[in-house]
Amino acid sequence: MPKLKHTVVERNRLKRRLREIVRTRLLAELPAIDVVVRARAGAYDASFDTLAGELTLGAAKLRSNGS
Repeated sequence: MPKLKHTVVERNRLKRRLREIVRTRLLAELPAIDVVVRARAGAYDASFDTLAGELTLGAAKLRSNGS
């Protein structure tokens, strides 16, 4: 039975997209901390740019709270 009504292929695609956004856009900007990204069900249907915008917004909140 699919988890959260999404197949393994869909879950892996979402994980790869999130990892790529973090690797290319956020790693250089964040301090050396551990971060857990929890994707909600709506993330499966979101565009790459939407995911990137949400993660960038979350990273900005981390930076502002850490200063």
